[in-house]
Amino acid sequence: MKKKDKYELTTGEGRTKVNLVAYHMGNDLVVCIYNKNAHIGAIALGEYDHKEDRASCSVITRLGHKDDLVAQKAAYLMSRFLKRPVCVIAGIHLDKITTQEIDEILESTGDLVDEFISRIAQQ
Repeated sequence: MKKKDKYELTTGEGRTKVNLVAYHMGNDLVVCIYNKNAHIGAIALGEYDHKEDRASCSVITRLGHKDDLVAQKAAYLMSRFLKRPVCVIAGIHLDKITTQEIDEILESTGDLVDEFISRIAQQ
């Protein structure tokens, strides 16, 4: 299978629709996870240590934003399973978000990450 330069995945509907777009930067990956109100809320860098056979993650979160959970989980999982550096930029915003919408978005972003890992691991 030929290595793609860009991946685009979407899941959910209405207010909880989220997107994942990923690009190769050499062997590394840059991934954006966002909704229609895209912004930079948090940035996470997942790093895989081949010598120790483990992944670690560092996160920077913008003041007042709560995108760090999505960014950190995605970067960690992707770097762990794909064994390469991954930078995730997350920006999901909904005015007057409900607890149910938060749960739906977290589930949807998890599904997108799983689907992306599965697709790229097949290459």
